[in-house]
Amino acid sequence: MADEAKPIAAGTKIGHVHLKVADLERALGFYRDVLGFQLTQRYGDQAAFIAAGDYHHHIGLNTWESKGGEPPPLGTTGLYHTAILYPTRAALADALHRVLQAGITLDGAADHGVSEALYLRDPDQNGVELYWDRPEAEWPRDTNGGIAMFNRRLDLEELLTQRVV
Repeated sequence: MADEAKPIAAGTKIGHVHLKVADLERALGFYRDVLGFQLTQRYGDQAAFIAAGDYHHHIGLNTWESKGGEPPPLGTTGLYHTAILYPTRAALADALHRVLQAGITLDGAADHGVSEALYLRDPDQNGVELYWDRPEAEWPRDTNGGIAMFNRRLDLEELLTQRVV
């Protein structure tokens, strides 16, 4: 009989996401120029690595198997979205401002109780979630103390008032 599987070590994190893109410059125009990630390394017109701050990379972008390609059709498997966690609500408000200034349409925006999130697509139609987590002490709980997430409308105008200019 096999031993019961041990849970993954607490504190384990997902370090980065690596995306196949059709056009590297177009992808950099979104992730670097709109969202504000910094270019940390580049391999010609084939790949680029970008980060928030001094990390080696949070997102890898490459055209190795996808240059000039099309997004996968609906109804197929693959990455649903990449979630980018902002440190504060003000930082999320700034991200919303950047996205709106770039003329990018949101797919949705939600208050989940534990977090507030914006949903959109990158130029290759990959799903992107921009969000911030509320402090754990503010998370909604059920009667047993478990997390009680919900899905409510996020007031974007109110969120924009939190932006530090």
